[in-house]
Order: sequence, then C-alpha cells, then structure tokens
Amino acid sequence: MRHHMYNPDFPFVVKPESFDKYTDRELLQYCLGAAMYMPGYKDFAPKILSNAMPGLTTIVLCFEDACPEEKLPEAMENVHNLLDTVTSAVDEGRLDPDKVPLIFVRIRNLDQFKAFGNKLTKHQVRSLCGVNFPKFNAENGYEYYAYLKDLNERFGEILYGMPIIEDPEVAYRESRMSELMGIKKILDKYHDLVLQVRVGGTDFSSVFGVRRGVDYSIYDIMTVRECLADIVNVCGRNNDYVISGPVWEYFRAPKEMMFEELPRHGLEDYLMKRIPIVNNEIDGLLREVILDKANGFVGRTVIHPTHVKFVNALMAVTREEYEDAGQILGAGGGVVKGQGGNKMNEIRPHTNWAKKILNRAKAFGVIENEGAYVKLFAVNE
Repeated sequence: MRHHMYNPDFPFVVKPESFDKYTDRELLQYCLGAAMYMPGYKDFAPKILSNAMPGLTTIVLCFEDACPEEKLPEAMENVHNLLDTVTSAVDEGRLDPDKVPLIFVRIRNLDQFKAFGNKLTKHQVRSLCGVNFPKFNAENGYEYYAYLKDLNERFGEILYGMPIIEDPEVAYRESRMSELMGIKKILDKYHDLVLQVRVGGTDFSSVFGVRRGVDYSIYDIMTVRECLADIVNVCGRNNDYVISGPVWEYFRAPKEMMFEELPRHGLEDYLMKRIPIVNNEIDGLLREVILDKANGFVGRTVIHPTHVKFVNALMAVTREEYEDAGQILGAGGGVVKGQGGNKMNEIRPHTNWAKKILNRAKAFGVIENEGAYVKLFAVNE
C-alpha cells in the first residue's frame, strides 16, 4: 500500500514509501492517515478486490456505534469472511498485496472482542492489522491488551491495538489527569502493541451537550480542546505515541468538483482567512487538519470516502520542512538558519519535530511547496 495512488502521476520531490501491516512499527504508526470507519456488516471485500478506492489505505470495520446490536453476529461473520477472502485473493494472485489496505476492527466490549477473536484463524489474521478499543480507560485497558497479546502469541503474528480515548472520565476535569496517567501506564506496558492513540471528539462533545458547526473546528469547542490538549500532553511527550485527530462530521459530495478554480498557492492563507476553496464542508475539514498538524496530530478518523484524499494530501511534507528536518537531525547542536532563510532551526529543541517530519515524509511523501497540496488532492477520481 502507498498513499496518494488516486493521483499516480503526481511529481513528488520524494515519493511516499510502500507499507503494509509488517512494516516496522516506528514508521507504520505514521502511515495510517485517514482511517475510514464503516459498519462491520457491510461487505467491503469486492471494493478491496477491485481496488475501487485507490486512495483508501486504512479501513476500520465497526462492531460498536456503527453496528446495531441485533446485527452483531452478522457483522462478525462478515468480517471473518472478508479477511478470508482477502488473504485467499492474495495467495491466489488475484489481488496485488500492495493493494491491500490496513484493516482494523473496532470491537464493542471485551466479551465481544473475545467472541470475535476466538473464531479468528491464522489465515484471517494475515489480513488483519489490529483492533480499535472504544472508550478505553484505566480499568478496561489491561484486559483489552492482555487478550490482544494472547492473540499475537497464539498466531505468531502481529496484531496491533489502538485505544480510543473518549471516556467521560477523561472529559471531566477532576478525573482527567489521573485517568490519563493510568491509561499511559497501560500503553507503556504494551508499548510495542500500540500503533496509535485515537481520540473521540464526538463523544467528548456529547458529554457537554455541544456540537461544532460546519464553520467551526473542534479546537473552538473549549471543553473538548482541553481534553485533546491533555491527551497530547500525556501521550505525545517525546513522540512516545502517534495521536490521530477526531472525526469531521460534515460532508457534501458533488459528483465532480471544479478543482481548476482552486488557488495555486497559499492554501493555509485561504483557509485561515476563510476564503472559500471547495465548499463549507471540505473547507472545514481542511482547516481542521491544518490545526491537527499544528498541534501534533497525525491523520484522523473519517466517515466519508470523499474525506480520504484531503486528509492524506495535507499530511504530505513540503520541501522546506523536509530540508529543515534533515538539517536539524544532521547537526550536532547549536542554532542555524533554516533552509528557506526565513526561520531559526535550534537543533536540540526542534529534534522531536524533525523526527516526526521525516517519518511523515516517508509515509506521505515530500511536495515542492504549500501550493502543491492543491495539485495533489485536486483530481476527480
């Protein structure tokens, strides 16, 4: 799998690298990008086999919010069948292994996780990258990861876990920090099985009875912003864990977008000054992803296929960022002028930033400048 395959002729400065579930974790954790959720009972296998969505690199088959309880048995059977189908198609040469997205399941609770896991086979696990743990907290987290570790040992394979921090105990200020520190202890114990930390902006919002409008970002909702800030504070220190952004709820999907009318440069300038680019729904998403990057988030959850290429395009690294990062990691210390001649690169304080940039560059590629973001996503699939 490789990012931006919906635009295969794009002239990267440095092309993104290919990856799969067996890619080294230190890089793979940066590769997920836009992780699209869909109901576990939906048969997505035909789309995978036909490469119907070349830009989609990460899918999450949901047994929780997107799946009514009465459909749970059907959903679990469907996912087992999908994993069998994908693995068999690769073995038989009907599916290029480089076209297989990272596949995750979002379980409902521990009992359902065990019911699903007990019926897994080694054949199926080869196409399964990991498990998302909803409403992950300091009480249920140990059991989730203990059973995940058991599955890894049973199959001699790698299955990653991704906690979703969205519990009310984190939303409430008086319990948040002790809860987060408890979560961090679990993650540290199972560090090598943690691929990303995910956050639930919608769940946090629901605790306070608020919902961001299409003209606002999640960072404008003060109570939610505080939750996200503390999650980054605890889990994002020294790049300990990659943290992905929350879902954007709005979409409008015209059959074709008039991309030739988009700005040739100054994408962030347009967005932050609220000069219209695509439409309110996509502009809001782009604006929020820019703020994600500013705050250290990498990738995000998406619920609509039209969002995938916008999120992944903005994860690409500009040449100036790439050269600054290389300069910082190649120097022994001190302060040097940045590659663009427009900033100070202070070697030691900027080292963690530089490491993150170079990993993002491997995952999403390097583009010439900010104007190239538009050229990267502005294609009608």
